[in-house]
Amino acid sequence: MDFNPCMKHKAVRKSVRKFAETELGPIAHDIDRDSRFPWEIIEKMRPLNYFGLQVPKEYGGAELDCTSYAITIEELSRVCAAIGLCITVHNSVGAYPIVRFGTPEQKKRFLPRLASGEQIGAFCLTEANAGSDAGAVETTAIYDNGQYVINGTKVFVTNGGVCGLALIFAVTNTDTQGAGASVLMVEKDTPGFSVGELEDLCGMRANPVSSLFLEDVRVPEDNMLGRPGDGLKIGLNALDTGRIGIAAQALGIAQAAFEAAVKYSKERQQFKKPIASFQTIQNYLADMATEIDAARLLLYRACAINDAGQPFGTEAAMAKLYCSTVASRVTNLALQIHGGYGYSKEYDVERYFRDAKITEIYEGTSEVQRLVIARGVLSQLT
Repeated sequence: MDFNPCMKHKAVRKSVRKFAETELGPIAHDIDRDSRFPWEIIEKMRPLNYFGLQVPKEYGGAELDCTSYAITIEELSRVCAAIGLCITVHNSVGAYPIVRFGTPEQKKRFLPRLASGEQIGAFCLTEANAGSDAGAVETTAIYDNGQYVINGTKVFVTNGGVCGLALIFAVTNTDTQGAGASVLMVEKDTPGFSVGELEDLCGMRANPVSSLFLEDVRVPEDNMLGRPGDGLKIGLNALDTGRIGIAAQALGIAQAAFEAAVKYSKERQQFKKPIASFQTIQNYLADMATEIDAARLLLYRACAINDAGQPFGTEAAMAKLYCSTVASRVTNLALQIHGGYGYSKEYDVERYFRDAKITEIYEGTSEVQRLVIARGVLSQLT
């Protein structure tokens, strides 16, 4: 096993870090405060292929390997986690399901616009009564003369306020609720499709999370991804990929908090010496550094297994579980090291602390990750 990053991965990290620090760094605090989606930065990201990270080149994508993808999300999230969230959700559960399950016609129709960033993708599974229980979807899609008529409401949709294409999970077999869940691709200008008010969230405030309403929305049957009833299979496959992205996002937040804590501990004077000279602070920093390194290795293992074409669901769940836990622990310690200043919105560590928590919830809660891991472990031992 080679623990040294290859030149390609070093180049990806250097390029993305430079962009993030130059373009996102100066505005990250303000767009969080104002809950503003920075369209001006999105325009700069489009020609850099951030919206087509793993889309095949024939459709205008960058076709990066999974490790390069994870590094990209990590570096964006290290500076602005809300934009890292936009990019990872767009790529992993917006574009990837079409790459994986789309017909040739669907790929030609949708992927170039997604890869260019002309359309931002959204993954619409969660409802008022369906979250961890993915089989409890109540949105319906009734077949009618070559079209599906969709009715329902999706909640907490990441990218919901700016999405151009939404992957809607809906029941197409109403006789057996859940068993007939399917995925339908709905474009934002489709009559009956509307966006609710943006959520006023604790963290990730620059990402426009919203509800989506579907009232007699009609889409052609050609807009169905996969076959009728494939919804759960497509959703679980997409979430495996999505968990790698959220793990990378959590890792980026943790890295940013750690760097801020190290810097502050060297500058802050108490008892006429830097607080970095105190053993308690050194212990905190040592634990933070060790856990971040362990999280990164766990994430890159999942990426390597994915790139090898092997099943990676268990490893992705492990990476997501551990990286999100580390993000919460590291940001908490970083805030503690900053003391009262860490609780002030004038310091970025306060934003990191708020942003970290949600990584333990979306793309499957930590409790769900443990279920996935346990099933994987038990299936290997039988």
